[in-house]
Amino acid sequence: MKIKRALISVSDKRGLVEFAQKLCRLGVELISTGGTLQVLRDAGLPAVYVGDVTGFPEMMDGRVKTLHPRIHGGILAVRDNPEHVAALTAYNIPAIDMVVVNLYPFRQTVAKPGVTLAEAVENIDIGGPAMVRAAAKNFRHVAVVVNPDRYGEISERLAVDGDLTVEYRMALAREAYYHTAEYDACIAAYLDGQLGAGSFPAKLHLVFEKVQDLRYGENPHQQAAFYRTKYFAGGGIATARQLHGKELSFNNIVDLEAAYALVNEFAQPAAVIIKHTNPCGTAIAASLAEAYAKAYAADPVSAFGGIVGLNRPVDKATAEQISAVFTEAVVAPGYSDEALDRLRQKKNLRLLLAAPAGTTATEWDIKKVSGGILVQETDRADADQADMKVVSQQAPSAAEWEDLLFAWKVVKHVKSNAIVVAKGGQTLGVGAGQMNRVGAAQIALAQAGGKAQGAVLASDAFFPFRDTVDAAARAGIRAIIQPGGSVRDDETIQAANEHGIALVFTGVRHFKH
Repeated sequence: MKIKRALISVSDKRGLVEFAQKLCRLGVELISTGGTLQVLRDAGLPAVYVGDVTGFPEMMDGRVKTLHPRIHGGILAVRDNPEHVAALTAYNIPAIDMVVVNLYPFRQTVAKPGVTLAEAVENIDIGGPAMVRAAAKNFRHVAVVVNPDRYGEISERLAVDGDLTVEYRMALAREAYYHTAEYDACIAAYLDGQLGAGSFPAKLHLVFEKVQDLRYGENPHQQAAFYRTKYFAGGGIATARQLHGKELSFNNIVDLEAAYALVNEFAQPAAVIIKHTNPCGTAIAASLAEAYAKAYAADPVSAFGGIVGLNRPVDKATAEQISAVFTEAVVAPGYSDEALDRLRQKKNLRLLLAAPAGTTATEWDIKKVSGGILVQETDRADADQADMKVVSQQAPSAAEWEDLLFAWKVVKHVKSNAIVVAKGGQTLGVGAGQMNRVGAAQIALAQAGGKAQGAVLASDAFFPFRDTVDAAARAGIRAIIQPGGSVRDDETIQAANEHGIALVFTGVRHFKH
């Protein structure tokens, strides 16, 4: 069925005039409202005023203009249903074959500083969603267009075929229902905030858009795709730009997120190397090249095939070092031309450009369970020395304090049970994901070996027994940082005093399951 009549009423006027001109050249009659009508007429297009179709003017500050049987009847009529066709004829209702509508800018309105509730409410569209849903329901006979990016594609199809296939109309309908569902979810979330519903609403509507299909998931037998939070414009892996290398895999993206999150903890030039979401090497230094060299030296064996995160633009010296090691991917806030030239010599090395992490206060940490999800605030607790308490007789030296704060930042990003041994702004040993804390400490201390002499140790949670302190003392650890809070804290403090170890309680736990 050829498209003969289109109703156009849009807030987003990108590409509107050009699209409408193409429709007119194809002989399509245009019906329009308000500001859209004015734009079309200013462009010299013969658009019909919706009030001339309904016999009623726009009223109530534009709240009522398309909510009328002569509009909705024309959209909803099933063209191969004799009763519907008879009703169109009996009541002189013009059939509408295409609805081009996008909605009042509610999200943009409520994002403005100081917006009032009254302003927000006035930007809740009523007639628009009603027309969109009606046209989408009747997709066999009506094309609904909510996305200006579709205009060119639709114009080409109409120019070639004179109509749109039912399959294509169904795809447009699906996009329309996405559009209205997202719109209503945004309004509900705003009203939650106005009613003081708190951080976690009674109903959680999450809107994500697909970035890409992935070759597979964690394993080759699992299908997977990558989605980003819609409208998120901050720094992060979902908004990063790939500059070079093979397509990202599911596991690459998971590890890149771990690298990005950890390296952005530091103000100094920092480098982190991730394997299976855990940092096998982390370091800070006066230069990025030095930081990377220290991170790599922390665990060269595990660094093979790792993911590198950097918090400064990559220079040639750092690129030379990375190129000398088999690396899966690098994420950084920038790359010099010389660094890119060097790194691009590695055909498969994935290079990501990601803006530094900014405020992500509205982002949640979400974990899947059978039949549901767990939602929590992201762990943003920072290491503030002023809030920490030295509980041992021995106080940390200035250098030990620096290493304790460094290790505390790192251990936050290690899977629990987590232990980090560090010295001189460099991790020396990491014990991750163990079923008991002393086991994690033994792994970290064994990895550090003789370098543990005079180093510090960080634990993501309290010590249930003194055994970890005893193991640390045997390895030569001089200072320990942990949350405290165990019923056996006194035993732990006593052990630290017996060994002459400085012990700091943070009062903050960093479990990472």
